[in-house]
Amino acid sequence: MNAYVGTPTSRVDGRAKVTGAAKYAGEFPADKLLHGFVVEAIIPCGRIARLDASEALKVEGVLNVLTHANRPPLADKDEAWKDEVAPEEGSPFRPLYDDKIKFKGQPIALVVAEDWETAKFAATLVRVEYEQHGFATDLEGERSNAAEKNEPHKPRGDAAAALAGADVRHEADYVIPTEHHNPMELYATTAVWDSNGKLTIYDKTQGVQNVHKFLCSVFDKKPDDIRVVSPYVGGAFGSGLRPQYQVVLATLGALALKRSVRVVLTRQQMYGLGYRPMTIERVGLGARSDGALDAVTHEAIAVTSRYEDFARNDTGWAEQLYKSPNSRFSHKLVQLDVSTPCDMRAPGAASGVCALECAMDELAVALKLDPIELRLKCYSDRDQSENLPYTSKQLRECYARGADAFGWSRRDPAPRSMRDGKDLIGWGMATGVWEALQMPVAVRIVLTSNGHAEVSCAASDIGTGTYTIVAQVAADALGLPIENISVRLADSSLPQAPVEGGSWMAASSAHAVLAAAEEVRKELLRLAGKMPGSPLASAELADTVLTDGSIASASNNSRAVSIADAMRHGGVERIEKEKLNQFGEDKKHARNTHSAVFAEVKVDEELNVIRVTRVVSAVAAGRILNTKTGRSQIMGGVVWGIGMALHEETVMDHRFGRIMNANIAEYHIPVNADVHDIDVIFVDEPDAHINALGIKGLGEIGIVGVPAAIANAVYHATGKRIRRFPITLDKLLD
Repeated sequence: MNAYVGTPTSRVDGRAKVTGAAKYAGEFPADKLLHGFVVEAIIPCGRIARLDASEALKVEGVLNVLTHANRPPLADKDEAWKDEVAPEEGSPFRPLYDDKIKFKGQPIALVVAEDWETAKFAATLVRVEYEQHGFATDLEGERSNAAEKNEPHKPRGDAAAALAGADVRHEADYVIPTEHHNPMELYATTAVWDSNGKLTIYDKTQGVQNVHKFLCSVFDKKPDDIRVVSPYVGGAFGSGLRPQYQVVLATLGALALKRSVRVVLTRQQMYGLGYRPMTIERVGLGARSDGALDAVTHEAIAVTSRYEDFARNDTGWAEQLYKSPNSRFSHKLVQLDVSTPCDMRAPGAASGVCALECAMDELAVALKLDPIELRLKCYSDRDQSENLPYTSKQLRECYARGADAFGWSRRDPAPRSMRDGKDLIGWGMATGVWEALQMPVAVRIVLTSNGHAEVSCAASDIGTGTYTIVAQVAADALGLPIENISVRLADSSLPQAPVEGGSWMAASSAHAVLAAAEEVRKELLRLAGKMPGSPLASAELADTVLTDGSIASASNNSRAVSIADAMRHGGVERIEKEKLNQFGEDKKHARNTHSAVFAEVKVDEELNVIRVTRVVSAVAAGRILNTKTGRSQIMGGVVWGIGMALHEETVMDHRFGRIMNANIAEYHIPVNADVHDIDVIFVDEPDAHINALGIKGLGEIGIVGVPAAIANAVYHATGKRIRRFPITLDKLLD
């Protein structure tokens, strides 16, 4: 039979999604369902002096208004509120816990009513008096208060002296603004109350078992008291790694009223949740006159909340990309009166590599070198921070194939030298890099005698294609048509899985499927071997495969026994096997994915309107499990990168600590008219070291480097270097 892995297979969940059969967290039905609406704080720091819900409670259909004063019991200790991806330092936010206000938009009450419209109206009648305290929300204004955060990257050599003595030196600040998550699906939880007091929680999350453990801890419940389910997620990309506050509020409502409660946040309320933190990225590069790097320094100053230290790896990516005998990296945090930031696609790398790759372009201009030539001259075959070779690194091939597809050799390096009528044309490029991570995952396979298999795992599918990948790998491993594979995901009662993030789920879940399938094959061989006259009576497990609905000798497929016959003769209707797959620790290799991104922009010389007309992204990410969904992943990352470069910015009025554009009319994201030609090239990258299938993952690498490539193209088109993102037409007028 033909293999599915590595082919452009359509999504197995596609029909359910396009027909509306797929249900999301805010769509599951429940008897006597109540609806909650959140009342938010209108100050950024202080306390609730008085909260009067009497008028709201008079509204017909309102059952209760939950506040810190009347809510069911919640855990007191910080540890009870720390989920598996919470920052190590700090005290996690606790909705409706006390009268303290930590950020504007903080939930301070939940109005519960018979329908959503009634709850929303009644929420306007809740009267709150505040005691406001002094506050700060401006990173640049508080930059002097930045505190060092320990980072894993050790300094090498004397970077300061090497930078000062370099033949050519470049130092600059690059400012990445706060960017908020705006997934299509609003954050929602439906907490279904069972008559026996147990709860089934339908939640928008990237980790059902993470939410399950969190809720059991916060509400002091036994594991059997709560079940968390999230079969479909309408976009998350980091915003759902941690349990969001609406899941606590819906659970509180259900426990208080002993009825099912649904809480769906509005688009505006979601701006009180996850965001990419604003950072000031200061990059220093020192080079010899021939382009060889002598020194790299990178300091990031980032936003965090007062109550938790959130930090990601913005700095240190040069250690994986460019040779330099001297380096120093630093990550500092400024605590402000805002909610804690969260992961957003390629956290740390999207911001840090953007600054690094813009700086490399500026260095190339100063050296009068082609940007690719500079990168090849500084190319590192080892991770310098640990002095390790890579499991595989085909970045040179990415440069070559991307440049060829883009037509880079036709580039005139002089700024403002390429035109199309009244448009200035700019060509820019940048490098992308991300980690290739792997996590322990367990999978259960139930094979029935009619040749159907159900594959189960608690892993989530946030839209990236986990259902399809699992089905592909299972079909190949079990020797069945993909139509005979059913996949169950995202139920806390299923076998163990971590949160879905970091581009680790494809590699991790695929190998768990292989491990469970091997256990199924072992049992089938045992059954087949006992059949009278069995052609597999003396076969070893290593010499067998499952193919075309049979277990067969790998060296001679004619020696085979059908699955149906083996199970019938063995007197079994089903074979059920579960296996936890863990990856051995490899201290001898570094593991990364890489890309080369090429961008063309056209800038109206009179209006300064910028259009990204072409992008070529050449990606080396090990074995690509599904070239169709994989290409879609990279295209999505490129679109998001266009947004980072030209559109996305959360605007804060620091006088009031208030977000000014908390909606998707004024928070700009790319739309169809902003997206033109995107060409995705997958560079062949066999990797015998990283895992059995050679998988590295694709989710994050698609965005990394894209904003820098576009920024570098804008400079090439206009001759103006913009270091504060997003690049808007007003900045080109300065």
